[in-house]
Amino acid sequence: MSVIAELSIFPMDKGTSMSPYVARVVTVIKQSGLAYDFGSMGTTMEGEWDEVMQTVSACYKELEQDCDRIYLTLKVDSRKSRKNGLKGKTESVAAKLR
Repeated sequence: MSVIAELSIFPMDKGTSMSPYVARVVTVIKQSGLAYDFGSMGTTMEGEWDEVMQTVSACYKELEQDCDRIYLTLKVDSRKSRKNGLKGKTESVAAKLR
């Protein structure tokens, strides 16, 4: 089952600048080998269910090391037999805008 998941995760106990913590999480996602797209409000990744959920868990554990309060939202779209959905979904809409 192909999964596209958008993850937003950050500590709530570290002041106003979240960029060092977000960078740590994006590094975890990058090292997972999953296709991903970093955005201003979250990072979208694509893979099989277990791979994606393992990566979400690794992101949480990365912050859990030194954060006492963590905020996380996760949106998931799963679809059988989907290939290259991360790029394909946006390309499909963009084609209709031309």
